[in-house]
Amino acid sequence: MLSGASLAALGLATASGLAKEATPPPQAAATGPAGSKTALEDFIFDIERSSGGWRGQGGTAVEATVEEFPISQSIAGVSMRLNPGGFRELHWHSIAAEWAYVLEGRVRTTVISPEGATATDDFVVGDIWYFPKGHGHMLQCIGDQPCHFLLGFDSGHFSEFGTFSITDWVSHTRPDIIARSLGFPLDAINKLPKKDLYIGTGPIAADVQPPNLDPTIEQSQNPHKASLLHSHAEEFPGGSIRVISQKEFPINNTLTSALMTVKPGSFRELHWHPNTDEWQYVISGAGQVTIFGSHGRVKTMDYDQGKVAFIKQGYGHFIENTGKEELKLLILFNAPDYQEISLSGWLAANPAQLVADHFGLDPKSLAQPPKRRRGIVPLKEESLSNP
Repeated sequence: MLSGASLAALGLATASGLAKEATPPPQAAATGPAGSKTALEDFIFDIERSSGGWRGQGGTAVEATVEEFPISQSIAGVSMRLNPGGFRELHWHSIAAEWAYVLEGRVRTTVISPEGATATDDFVVGDIWYFPKGHGHMLQCIGDQPCHFLLGFDSGHFSEFGTFSITDWVSHTRPDIIARSLGFPLDAINKLPKKDLYIGTGPIAADVQPPNLDPTIEQSQNPHKASLLHSHAEEFPGGSIRVISQKEFPINNTLTSALMTVKPGSFRELHWHPNTDEWQYVISGAGQVTIFGSHGRVKTMDYDQGKVAFIKQGYGHFIENTGKEELKLLILFNAPDYQEISLSGWLAANPAQLVADHFGLDPKSLAQPPKRRRGIVPLKEESLSNP
């Protein structure tokens, strides 16, 4: 599913102006200490413990946009929880497509396309959905247990709290227009609240999907649902990686998602992504991300459960599990296909003498380095011999 230099790099990435840094003046090629003009930005944000967001009887939502997480220009994220009976009202997004991964519980969605086709789907832990920009949709908790899901959007400037909501529009439109358009009783329209509902409450959603108001509406033939948790896993000695791109999930044409596990004492090898930024959410465990931003600029930051990380497009990086339990990461890339280049795979694609000349080594000593990419590697692997 992931070929060659394809899956070897699930780290972090984000598009920003590498062209500006390609030919800096000699004095700029410094190590980039903190506070200098060349220092790398902070790239970790604690989304689950942020002070903002929305909280109500039906659920909660906290987000990481450029307002909270300035480095993340290309991807925004929202952590949303719905209580039993809670639903995220009918709405749409004008500037971004919506992707989601279910972390806990069960979720029901409805969505309509510009052609008028509709779909109702139920999601469990490990499932993902994707709604193209502008498609109207709704999210609802199923059953008597709360649900938790992570939303991703293909623009860092998107805000979940600035979406187009049906109650906001209807309550700010002349009652006679609404009555004529939607068939609502006029006396009921006059009692509508003058603000959007956002997350509402109603009866607990049953397991059986109820019929639509108009059961004759065409059903969508373009699936909005896939299972990331049960997709093909590429296994390595130090962990595993699962990836779903547009190839596996055709409607998902702006984002690629990945689920990565790193065992204790292991690390995701040095690599970069040539075509995309990378946005990560820590599902569980603790780790450390190190980024290389050219011109001697290197920065390491710690993260753990509920924190997100962002790495710009083309920036070298590696991820280390620093805890005692498995590090589990949910990753988004702002491109429909997955690309990566690993340092080990790159060196293996060059002559031994050339590689030795770069580092002042004896070519004979290069018999030990791996002859291909290593993916996720145990730190104490015996002599790091070829896998």
